[in-house]
Amino acid sequence: MIIPTADRLQNVPEYYFARKLREIRTRIAAGQDIINLGIGNPDMMPSEPTLKALVKSALEPHNHGYQPYKGAPQLRSAFTDWYLNTYGVSLDPETEVLPLMGSKEGIMHISMAFLNPGDEVLVPDPGYLTYASVTRLIGGVVRPYTLRAEQGWYPDLEALAQQDLSRVKLMWVNYPHMPTGTPATDALFESLIAFGREHQILICHDNPYSLVLNPHPQSLLAYPEAKEGVIELNSLSKSHNMAGWRVGMVAGHPDYLNPILQARSNMDSGMFLPLQLAAAEALRNSYGWHQERNAVYAERRQLVWQLLDTLGCRYEREQVGMFVWARIPEGMAHGEQLSEQLLDEARVFLAPGSIFGEAGHAYVRVSLCTPETRLEEALGRIKAWASAPV
Repeated sequence: MIIPTADRLQNVPEYYFARKLREIRTRIAAGQDIINLGIGNPDMMPSEPTLKALVKSALEPHNHGYQPYKGAPQLRSAFTDWYLNTYGVSLDPETEVLPLMGSKEGIMHISMAFLNPGDEVLVPDPGYLTYASVTRLIGGVVRPYTLRAEQGWYPDLEALAQQDLSRVKLMWVNYPHMPTGTPATDALFESLIAFGREHQILICHDNPYSLVLNPHPQSLLAYPEAKEGVIELNSLSKSHNMAGWRVGMVAGHPDYLNPILQARSNMDSGMFLPLQLAAAEALRNSYGWHQERNAVYAERRQLVWQLLDTLGCRYEREQVGMFVWARIPEGMAHGEQLSEQLLDEARVFLAPGSIFGEAGHAYVRVSLCTPETRLEEALGRIKAWASAPV
């Protein structure tokens, strides 16, 4: 290299799953049959009408040019209909919905729109890695707030209120929570709205798991006065089997969405129109389609529970979403120890909980995004591993 890298990269390691998946690919290329239960990459197809809409619109010659930065009106309208039908939230498609190339992109744009160097951000521990890494890339300061099993994996807002929050501008929350699978309650959402209002902190709710094995989908924007201090990210990646399509959205008051659009308009040139039109079709998927997807995940979860029972892990069956969060057996020091042992000796990969924060060091996370036949094979391998003489 003829120039050094930027200083900001010193505080942001390569994304864990990018590194680990590269290692797993290398092992597979060397002849190892690895069963990857670590990543939430939906393996089922989008709905048939979604695929047909993509093909039909891609064959239209006028659909291949630049698109509006705020998204196609058809997609914005579909998002507003979806929010009304799913969450009971009324949104203005012109001013309160902004389509994104996945909600991960939104985390960056929100941070760029509202953070100055030195501003502080409340980030859950355990939680999605990108909240902290993007904060550091922007030059902000990460203020972790610990989520504990004994508190139901909810933030201790009373303890936070006793701290100096004068430099905090954003608070990231995510319910149903990843990685713990904890659903929200009315009391939690109401207290978050009040907390943000009292301390003048923008509450950023990341909501991609609400339709997966969750009988009561919720939006933080459904609560009174939420739009005054809340924005919400959502995505089709998990809920509609469209992870690689990169279609998401941010919703909220136009005073918050306009700065996000301002930042975003300097970074891309709009989303491919056929993708947007197909996504609009996906948002009209029937309740039955979502039930069928969840039935598949429910069957897989039974096998994952058996796998975790074999390992001697403990978990809550009330979890929702596409993962199972489990505490490692007594006597084992760290989730990474179990993860690495299984990878090396059973050729099964589980994500160590420590990658989601210090509070996750005694846990592992298992994905449901693997066909039953492979889960059965993973269970067989782990049974053989667990019963092998030491």
